[in-house]
Amino acid sequence: MAKYALITGGTKGIGKSVASCLAKSGYDLLLTYGSDRVEAAVTADAIRQQNHVEVSVIQADISDRQSIDAIAQYLTNHSLTVDAVVLNAGLTYRESFERMTLEEWERIFFANVHFPVFLLQQIAGRIRPEGSVVFTGSLMGIEPHAASLAYGVTKAAVHALTKNLVKFLSPYRIRVNAVAPGFVDTGWQKDKPKEIRRNIEKKLALGRFCDPDEIAEVYKMLIENSYFEGEIVVVDGGYSYK
Repeated sequence: MAKYALITGGTKGIGKSVASCLAKSGYDLLLTYGSDRVEAAVTADAIRQQNHVEVSVIQADISDRQSIDAIAQYLTNHSLTVDAVVLNAGLTYRESFERMTLEEWERIFFANVHFPVFLLQQIAGRIRPEGSVVFTGSLMGIEPHAASLAYGVTKAAVHALTKNLVKFLSPYRIRVNAVAPGFVDTGWQKDKPKEIRRNIEKKLALGRFCDPDEIAEVYKMLIENSYFEGEIVVVDGGYSYK
């Protein structure tokens, strides 16, 4: 039986690297994307051609509750059951504390916390026994930063959610874990000014950003190692050691 993985935000950044990593191991994929249909199609085609697996994409705005139904309905309509769910998609909000709005605060909470909870509620029955759920947490949920209050608080909530969901998904024989990335060299990080990147690198024991393919292997480990349960695996290059 073919292995199957659902990855939210699976067509760019960390999600794209996780998709490629799992495809190399023979997983068929369903990837969600936010808005860039062309990039999603190009990514899916490249993964499909390189690894000879099935790759489908579906648009899902994680700040819109209708996207929960859209993903669940897709799985139902295609009679799909999955071995792994990677809840990677997330939003940030960088307005100052003084200027942030309640509407934007609530939007980030919906996208990063409410959306994955109620998606799992709908699709838990379509995750195979012994299957795995992996959240994308963040170093910012552990080490506070001044860049985004809403992002840091919601990622801390994701870490708590990971541990609490163990109690609720263990009856389904579904494991739940999370990866808390530090500074990963995705497109967003590459666009930062060189001086800011150097300042970050000075804070890392390893002195460099994480390659997306390196962190993708951690997701794969959590999916396939059947004794990981309720763990938040921090991958930060030794941020707290320098």
